[in-house]
Amino acid sequence: MDSITRLAKHRSRLTVAALVLASFSGLTYPQTDNARKSRIEVKEETKTAQKAHQLTPAGEGSTPVAKAPSVRMTKTRSERKAETTQARSAGELMPAGEAGNLKQERATTSSKSTRTRAERKAETLQAAKEHKLTPAGEGATGPSK
Repeated sequence: MDSITRLAKHRSRLTVAALVLASFSGLTYPQTDNARKSRIEVKEETKTAQKAHQLTPAGEGSTPVAKAPSVRMTKTRSERKAETTQARSAGELMPAGEAGNLKQERATTSSKSTRTRAERKAETLQAAKEHKLTPAGEGATGPSK
């Protein structure tokens, strides 16, 4: 037998031996603390973690979420309601939802007219007499379909 075939034979035996050792290697390690705990001990640990608000909500990730500390109110409900009513009458309340900033945006973008309604009406009548008004629907900003 030449050396190449002998090497191939030993290589296959070494591979089989390595696979056998790898399959039994998991049995030789000592068990961890979690495997030694009884079911009752695990339940007790879970209960104490639940009472301490250290459990992670389902589907929320792997880190425990601590409960926020409670904040004591310094005002009564009637005081808060009175403040809200006062702010509403003064127009200081922000609208709820996505349109909350719409009121502020309109206030900053719109400008007050410097002419009175009568002046604008007179200008429009004058432009109509001179046939300078654009017919409805034919302007640059006409209706779109």
